[in-house]
Amino acid sequence: MASTPSRTGVPPPNKICQFKLVLLGESAVGKSSLVLRFVKGQFHEYQESTIGAAFLTQTVCLDDTTVKFEIWDTAGQERYHSLAPMYYRGAQAAIVVYDITNQETFTRAQNWIRELQRQASPNIVIALAGNKSDLAQRRAVEFDEAKVFADEQGLLFMETSAKTAMNVNDIFMEIVPRRL
Repeated sequence: MASTPSRTGVPPPNKICQFKLVLLGESAVGKSSLVLRFVKGQFHEYQESTIGAAFLTQTVCLDDTTVKFEIWDTAGQERYHSLAPMYYRGAQAAIVVYDITNQETFTRAQNWIRELQRQASPNIVIALAGNKSDLAQRRAVEFDEAKVFADEQGLLFMETSAKTAMNVNDIFMEIVPRRL
């Protein structure tokens, strides 16, 4: 839908939103791969582990709003867990990622969600991403199990694949209307 020009013939300015988003989850669940796919449209089969956190930005247009994502991709190793509050403090959204082929990463994702609910901003939008859906034949976490948990917690939920790009843009873009 095109915006209506003002009396001067110049269209009104778009609404611009900056959006701090943090990715949390265990090591090797695909957080960096999801971000790389969203920001650059790329996938690397062998992604090195993140040290501390990585910062990336992506600007997208949604209707009449320009959204600038400021994305903090946190390290999943346990030794970096104590740094996480520094990254999710002040975040408008979080994507908590688990690997659908690894039950332990889902259990840890549930713990991350509880931590966010206790310590992050009360208005934070939390999404749960079951990544590596391209490996469904090795599934350890059933879709319905994660969906029920997400519904009970009031979370956005999608299964994603950074490798095939399935639902990657969707999970980022679904967060936005919940914050506008």
